[in-house]
Amino acid sequence: MCSSRMSMKWISVLLLLQLSCQFSPGDCGKVLVWPTEYSHWINMKIILDELVQRGHEVTVLTSTASILVSANTQSAIKFEIYPTSLTKDDMELSFINLISKWTNDLPKDTFWRYFSLIQEMLWEGFDMWEKVCKDVVFNRKLMTKLQQEKFDVVLADAIGPCGELLAELLNIPFVYSLRFYPGYAAEKQSGGLPFPPSYVPIALSELSDQMTFMERVKNMIYVLYFDFWFQTYNQKKWDQFYSDVLGRPTTLSELMGKAEMWLIRTYWDFEFPRPLLPHFEFVGGLHCKPAKPLPKEMEQFVQSSGENGIVVFSLGSMVTNLTEENANMIASVLAQIPQKVIWRYEGKKPDTLGPNTRLYKWIPQNDLLGHPKTKAFITHGGANGIYEAIYHGIPMVGLPLFAEQPDNIVRMKKKGAAVRLDISTMSSADFLNALKTVINDPSYKENAMKLSRIHHDQPIKPLDRAVFWIEFVMRHKGAKHLRPASYDLNWFQYHSLDVIGFLLACVATAILVITKCVLFCCRKFAKTGKKGKRE
Repeated sequence: MCSSRMSMKWISVLLLLQLSCQFSPGDCGKVLVWPTEYSHWINMKIILDELVQRGHEVTVLTSTASILVSANTQSAIKFEIYPTSLTKDDMELSFINLISKWTNDLPKDTFWRYFSLIQEMLWEGFDMWEKVCKDVVFNRKLMTKLQQEKFDVVLADAIGPCGELLAELLNIPFVYSLRFYPGYAAEKQSGGLPFPPSYVPIALSELSDQMTFMERVKNMIYVLYFDFWFQTYNQKKWDQFYSDVLGRPTTLSELMGKAEMWLIRTYWDFEFPRPLLPHFEFVGGLHCKPAKPLPKEMEQFVQSSGENGIVVFSLGSMVTNLTEENANMIASVLAQIPQKVIWRYEGKKPDTLGPNTRLYKWIPQNDLLGHPKTKAFITHGGANGIYEAIYHGIPMVGLPLFAEQPDNIVRMKKKGAAVRLDISTMSSADFLNALKTVINDPSYKENAMKLSRIHHDQPIKPLDRAVFWIEFVMRHKGAKHLRPASYDLNWFQYHSLDVIGFLLACVATAILVITKCVLFCCRKFAKTGKKGKRE
């Protein structure tokens, strides 16, 4: 009976959407989605749900090995499931190994070794992603079906290659959703976004925009390293793969550069001021929303905290547990604070867990951060969690683990809304002092509330802005008028080295001519002088 009601509900929704398209001809479009996993998918699904609400037909390409992108959920989103030689366990193990190595096994004191190992790990991970991409583009039946669907736009996460290849094969425009790319390689090299190294910190540098001379030296070294050495993907391999599929020479970077819009999942409440281009839009915090009531049992626990309030603790969906030693140390510190603690944790229960701490395998994080009794947020520094903290004005203790998380916490620390610690080296005293500082020093709450006011004070909500630009690309079959002319220039022309060379040649020629004239005049004058003396 319940199943029947749910079926009737979704049939009604689909009928309403179909009618809305009929009454608004030209407004409703067909969106093909190339997703990635974990928090990236959670973030993108917010956009897809809104597109569906506005009457668009959304089709998500998902493999039989997908971890979170599931067709089993009740949704008006369509899922096109394709077979792959990989299994879900293969995909999950690949992500877990990548995170574990990045978090625990990298020699952080050696620059070259550190980034060389990161590159190796990323190449291993994206070798698996290449297999999934091949399972799509070499699936003739699937590609024929996609061609016949006549989609208006492809929405893809730039961190997972293949969306741009599908858009090229289907001959339709595409839009990127993106938060982080090592060294800003995609935004800079493919998107053409300028990054002056004098005040724009490169990704993974853990620097702010206020740099000392030596920090600017460090930033420049990072820029040169990421520009000329570091490769997120095995580019030769991907370039050859893309060329083979299209039947002509091309590169991954060339196809990525054809993106009509780049929807960057940050905003000025988070970013340091830097140059932008017209086809880049900040949509950070699009997933944030007002807090809903907590489950009854959780609300009772929160209310029992009295005036001391609560602390929310989560290391995200990709980190399921800690080492036993770390877990016990953290639990013993949490037991010493007067606040109640809600901790998202799936590992073995720590022996030192205090009566003020509750463990949950899942928590309604946004609703907890929006609760009036929440005093602080202990976070790994994922962009989604940080934005929920910004949205609700909650100060943070940052325990970054991998990828862009250290950079995220650096930004919050620079803006006075967080204290940063290294989870692998911090002592009990460090952790306790950080918690007391964030909870008891009013400046942290004030700064967090300032960021919250900036976030809320926008002429258009981030989600509406993201959806607007996707619809804009559908309506106009692209957004070529927003693309800068730099796309047609090589690096020599972009930096005006040819013009500088020409001007220097002109100056040198002028100096040479003037020098020759002066020398000629001097010799002429000298000869005239000698002749006059002889006479």
